[in-house]
Amino acid sequence: MDTATLIAVDMVLRERSVRGAARLLGRPVSSVAASIARLEGEISVGLVERAGSGLVTSLEAVRLAPEIAAAAALARQIAPDKSIKLDALERYAQVVALGSIRRAARAMGLGQPQLTRQIAQLEATLGTSLLIRGSAGTIVTPEGAVMAGRANALLAAWARISRAAEERFRKSAATARLGSVMPLGYESEIARWLASLVARWLNERPRAPLFVSSTTAEDLLRGLKSGLFDAAFLDTDALPPDLDGKVVATTPLAVIGAPELDGDIAGALLSAPLAVPSPRSGLRQRINRILDDYLSPVQRGTLQLIEVDSIPVIVNLVLNHGFVSVLPLGSVTRIRAELPHWSLPAAYDLSFWLSWSRGNPAIAQMILATIDQSRAP
Repeated sequence: MDTATLIAVDMVLRERSVRGAARLLGRPVSSVAASIARLEGEISVGLVERAGSGLVTSLEAVRLAPEIAAAAALARQIAPDKSIKLDALERYAQVVALGSIRRAARAMGLGQPQLTRQIAQLEATLGTSLLIRGSAGTIVTPEGAVMAGRANALLAAWARISRAAEERFRKSAATARLGSVMPLGYESEIARWLASLVARWLNERPRAPLFVSSTTAEDLLRGLKSGLFDAAFLDTDALPPDLDGKVVATTPLAVIGAPELDGDIAGALLSAPLAVPSPRSGLRQRINRILDDYLSPVQRGTLQLIEVDSIPVIVNLVLNHGFVSVLPLGSVTRIRAELPHWSLPAAYDLSFWLSWSRGNPAIAQMILATIDQSRAP
């Protein structure tokens, strides 16, 4: 980490804009964007996300903003327009604390000539003399004493910022991370599977907690490839070539909320506005196939379709606002058994995969074993 990065990130959080921060700092936009990515990588937390022409800060960014602001203020006191690595400040502070470059070099496992060069480089960057070297040892200049105090304060501020990341890393190292498509509600099949899996997993592996996160199929695939998830439940027809997996369940689909139309699936789909998830979901991919098979191009042109990336909202639109949708039959009938529906042929059944990155099956195999045990009579 370095002082320029802390100053840039603080400015971005204040301005809610990378371009605005770059303009105020007189730095290229790409440099400020790289600073955000660098700090996010150091603390293993996303701080900002692009939203239209601006930025939205994460909850963790809101929590850390005062600490980042305090660190940036100290960084400005040390080097307002230069980039100083915190490692260099730490080594300088160690020299001051031990009173000798030789003793500091020995304590840090460095060669004395190497540390001497680093201190000289720090002085050159700051444009001031920090130490006076003599046969009796090292004497700190008045400017050096002020710098040592600021360096120690900045190092303490950075320790507070990075401590949470270290704690998260220690916890995540022992945590199995499972992604899943979003359940329809607490009574849905996916919700019941996940709850049963988590309960059994905790009973069998109390020292290896299972973290579960629900999102879209597209985000799950991205998370598997990036290492965010060890395994994921997906509702896709097939897996990409760089993933392995096993189908653990299938569920029939139905047109939900449509009036009785004597088995006319096309009529049911066209009978009211159709609420569907976005193309980022596996369910939507299956719905697209159903629409292609049952509706003519002319009928597709008259279809009233609304995309909602929230299954509970879709269910509410069907239950209370006269919409229709295509959803897993078993999950919906558990929510309201008398809800009108038209079952679709078995060829449209939705498959649920447990998937994992090729060559990294350990966590997935443990999850599969837990699933098999829960199904055993």
